[in-house]
Amino acid sequence: MAKIPQKWLVVISVLLGTFTIILNNSMLNPAVPHLMQVFEADAVATGWVITIFMVTMGMTMPLTGYLGDKIGKKQLYMLGLTVFLTGSVLGSLSWDLSSLIFFRGLQGVGGGVMMPLSLALIFEVFPKKERGLATGVWGIAAMMAPTIGPTIGGVLVEFASWQWLFLCNLPTGILGLIFSMVYLKQTEKVKNIRFDYKGFIAVSLGVGSILFALGRMSELAQLYNPVNLLLVVAGMISIAIFVKIELRVEQPLLDLSVFKEKAYTYAVWVAMISSITLFSGIFLLPLLIQNVYGYGAIMTGIAFLPAALLAGIFMTIGGRLLDKRGPAITVTTGLCFTAVGTAALGFMQMDTAIWIVIALNALRGIGMGLSQMPAMTAGLNAIPDKFVSRGSAMNNVFRQMSSALGIVFVSIYFEVRRGQVMAVNGSTLEEASLMAINEGFLVIAVLAFLSIPAGILLGREHKRQENVSKQKRKEA
Repeated sequence: MAKIPQKWLVVISVLLGTFTIILNNSMLNPAVPHLMQVFEADAVATGWVITIFMVTMGMTMPLTGYLGDKIGKKQLYMLGLTVFLTGSVLGSLSWDLSSLIFFRGLQGVGGGVMMPLSLALIFEVFPKKERGLATGVWGIAAMMAPTIGPTIGGVLVEFASWQWLFLCNLPTGILGLIFSMVYLKQTEKVKNIRFDYKGFIAVSLGVGSILFALGRMSELAQLYNPVNLLLVVAGMISIAIFVKIELRVEQPLLDLSVFKEKAYTYAVWVAMISSITLFSGIFLLPLLIQNVYGYGAIMTGIAFLPAALLAGIFMTIGGRLLDKRGPAITVTTGLCFTAVGTAALGFMQMDTAIWIVIALNALRGIGMGLSQMPAMTAGLNAIPDKFVSRGSAMNNVFRQMSSALGIVFVSIYFEVRRGQVMAVNGSTLEEASLMAINEGFLVIAVLAFLSIPAGILLGREHKRQENVSKQKRKEA
């Protein structure tokens, strides 16, 4: 390790932890039917295994800025990883569904602490001109894990026991903890910092209620469920109250002034649309490959691999381009690739060759690699360094809610539209499924195309800020 620069050891440290969290969460999605059999529970009850992680993670993220300043970012990151690993060990020992859900919630708390801090720790050791490549390398974990996770989860459930879905977190997680202990940089604690408990209560109720409601919605009937509607309304009201609190309090939990930086606002918009596009594809593609074309889970995993690999490669390329030329070309090109690939998947036929589906998803992977992490890095570069952990937390909360919203939309649209097509046209199940999937991709593609202007505006704002900085240096 002596030959590896210290700052890159920091990237490796947080990459190991991030990869462990995202991979574990994505592995559990295909395991829900199996867990229903193991614990003799219905789909609604077992679905809590996925929902509780999303809810507790979203509720914990806003705390990371305050806690990182209070006890130090390194200590907090290691605490989060320790909590996550503890939840993993206890999860493997679960004796019933309730205990499993509780331990998954514990994992979510740990993950909610770690995710926003990962970028903040990287930003601590890299200057602005090098952050693109650094976050691009770190982003490989965030991009590859959700695409390969379902395949690994399916294999573990089929050839091993469900406990390994939790135990397989330990090797990379413990390694990440050791690396963090040795290589993460100690950060200064902020003295006389106050806890914005009113803001925390409001944002926790808001984010928690909305994520909880979205996690319960997987079919049309649940969309009209009074409890779900009440949760969404209550969540929106709580977030509105939170905004009012943050604008008035002297030491806010999340400083909303970062949205005055246009580059950060554009980056959040790109992150939200990219999350919807990514997770909608993760939901729709297995339906296309298995329900329409009749392939198995292994072929589904193979179909995702090129996209995951190319996303990782182009994330590092995008990071280099960001450092050298700014976000304009990189992010805009990536958003165009993502939109075109998504739109093309909306024109599949019953006799379309599987390699075409794989190639188009690979194009989406290239687009995601070029756009997601460079946009986020450019946005966080635009705000003061002391706000990076808070800015990263807000970005992650928006991404979390956007991905949940995307999955809810495509799952309900697929269910409703497939039934309509079968009833009206007398189509077979496969034909109706194909039409519903095609239309789902086209709707998501419209959103992807609408995000392209944000990439252009992000580039312009970045250039404007650079010109201002050059002018200040000349005057100095």
